[in-house]
Amino acid sequence: MPHQPTPADPPEEPLPEVADWLRRRSWPASARPPAALVEAKRAAGAAGTVSVVLPALDEESTVGEIVRVIRRELVERLPLVDEIVVVDSGSADRTAETAAAAGARVVHRDDVLPRLPAAPGKGEVLWRSLLVTSGEIVCFIDADLREFDPAFVSGIVGPLLTDPSVQLVKAMYDRPLETEGGAVVPAGGGRVTELVARPLLNLHWPQLAGFVQPLGGEYAARRSLLERLPFPTGYGVELGLLVDALDLVGLDALAQVDVGVRHHRHQDGQALGRMAATIYRTALERLDRTDRLKAGPDLVHPLLTQFTRDPVTRDFTAHTHPVGALERPPMVTLPEYRRPG
Repeated sequence: MPHQPTPADPPEEPLPEVADWLRRRSWPASARPPAALVEAKRAAGAAGTVSVVLPALDEESTVGEIVRVIRRELVERLPLVDEIVVVDSGSADRTAETAAAAGARVVHRDDVLPRLPAAPGKGEVLWRSLLVTSGEIVCFIDADLREFDPAFVSGIVGPLLTDPSVQLVKAMYDRPLETEGGAVVPAGGGRVTELVARPLLNLHWPQLAGFVQPLGGEYAARRSLLERLPFPTGYGVELGLLVDALDLVGLDALAQVDVGVRHHRHQDGQALGRMAATIYRTALERLDRTDRLKAGPDLVHPLLTQFTRDPVTRDFTAHTHPVGALERPPMVTLPEYRRPG
């Protein structure tokens, strides 16, 4: 009978390839001093141009401070960033006005590639951003971060400026869960990562097991890589890009940088459920595409039913949501896309 692990068993070591990657491709943000980054950017010329993209939907309370910090610290004080672009996906608040006042160029999602009606979702915004940015390095930053540290940008663009073999860099960080009552659970954030994404990656793409925050929204990559990748339009975009980048350029071209602590707004349990379902379906699409998993089409039911209790009647009401699988093709295949320069 096979041995069943018990709590007393020592933890297994990661795959040798992953352990080696962790030693060579994981760094603290402090590993590259600001002066070294500026010199590397200057030496790289056009290849070192950096665009920062913030996808935003109703982020009036946070987007302005993020833009101000990036502009003050990484445009004016330390000349690392060449443009800050906020792509607004239909905000009902003053996200666009706040971002513009703070110094960003604001682009409205529906004004980009108007021949193609926009799909809802973060991935759609990131994909379209490649049409309205000019940097050879593109850095994505979520617009709901609080207590924003410029290392979220400088840390993850650093390896791309200093090492031509690196193609994509993810931020890694602590992610505390801040409850409504004010309590803080130090490592309580990232629930979808721990319950869905990490098991999927470890089981099916074990080379990616070393990523601390595989679903994190803060990452930078070379345009020459991003333009060749398909973009899931919804919550599956981070997992999809990571898996596809592994297949296209290999593990050694991927890296991660420790930028400290990430403070942001947390979503409720049902929103997390919808996110988890979309991520799972994104993984299934890739498993099927690469013949890693064979499953009949009838085994994938692209709907997620959730329940809420009526506070008056105490009855449960079912709410069913589609689990999207729409993906946009690699940007380089579009006739509208022209490489900068």
